[in-house]
Amino acid sequence: MKKLVLAYSGGLDTSYCAVHLTKDKEYEVHAVSVNTGGFTSEEIDQIQANAYKMGVASYVNIDAVSEYYQKVIKYLIFGNILKNNTYPLSVSAERIIQAIKIIEYAKKKKASYIAHGSTGAGNDQVRFDMIFQILAPEIKIITPIRDQKLSRQEEIAYLESHGVEMPWTKAKYSINKGLWGTSVGGEETLTSKHPLPDSAYPSQLQKEGSEQVKLTFEKGELVMVNELKQIPERSIATLNDLAAAYAIGRDIHVGDTIVGIKGRVGFEAPGALVCIKAHHLLEKHTLTKWQLQHKEHLASYYGMHLHEGQYLDPVMRNIEVFLQSSQEMVSGDVFVRLKPYHFSLEGIESGHDLMNADFGSYGEMNSGWTADEAKGFIKILANQNKIYQQVNSKT
Repeated sequence: MKKLVLAYSGGLDTSYCAVHLTKDKEYEVHAVSVNTGGFTSEEIDQIQANAYKMGVASYVNIDAVSEYYQKVIKYLIFGNILKNNTYPLSVSAERIIQAIKIIEYAKKKKASYIAHGSTGAGNDQVRFDMIFQILAPEIKIITPIRDQKLSRQEEIAYLESHGVEMPWTKAKYSINKGLWGTSVGGEETLTSKHPLPDSAYPSQLQKEGSEQVKLTFEKGELVMVNELKQIPERSIATLNDLAAAYAIGRDIHVGDTIVGIKGRVGFEAPGALVCIKAHHLLEKHTLTKWQLQHKEHLASYYGMHLHEGQYLDPVMRNIEVFLQSSQEMVSGDVFVRLKPYHFSLEGIESGHDLMNADFGSYGEMNSGWTADEAKGFIKILANQNKIYQQVNSKT
């Protein structure tokens, strides 16, 4: 039989793919899913059970949470990356690492074919296909949902005709959960006007009042939350739980898709948003103005290329080296106040705080230069614009 690896989520589309490719096309289907922080052990067991109901030859779930952090999330934090100043790239970051792990698995299985359940209308088809083609051009890509343009009801009818009876009732809101955030799609996000109701978000408000949380960074990485030392991905998960109890991190992102149309999606990313904002505050205290300026410029490119599926371009490794280098002095504590639906940054403590200089305090007094030196500095600083104004005022 023709050996095929299927990116399998357990939803309707990938279930259709599993049955269709097994029964109609007679592939030997090996299903795989990649955990980037969105699965519980019970959910993995259920996905596995459903995969075998679809007739697959094997199923595996690859735990990629640590690799996801090390290869992607770490640099999103270093760059304080929020697409359109809003979205922490939760889903796009996940898809990159999932695609890489799936194609690695396909090569390990010596499969000649690889399949996924993306439609022809979204970003994921681009991310999956590009990474599959780049890393294994010899493996043929199969996409039944995209190619056949099936409706949801046609997929359900097909599965029922093959004896697959499962509750395929469409949820009112589509949820995609991962370590770096959860996307929420519904009828409201298909419009430009309507907000998502509170009930659409998976995390509901559990706490009132406020509490202070201390976040400890070492060279840009979150290593402690309230004195609890953990590996960074566990610290992010802990912060997620703390902030989600206050229903923090909800928003709607509007952006340009890879295929050239506007898209709108709701999300909740409590850990990601608090972590990025806290990290950025620490950087404001510990980096020079030119470090901050150039970091912002390169981080914008990094986030855009990641979103567009260009993760494997070598320029991304070049930018990562810069971002990593920039974090050498980004260590210290950040104090964050959590409140219902929002948070505030209260301050930092760091041995690298550039406000601790002996030269003086901004707007107050200084001991590093005289009044005459200040006047001379300002006079020279104004020279270029002074010359420009004098030359061009004559015309």
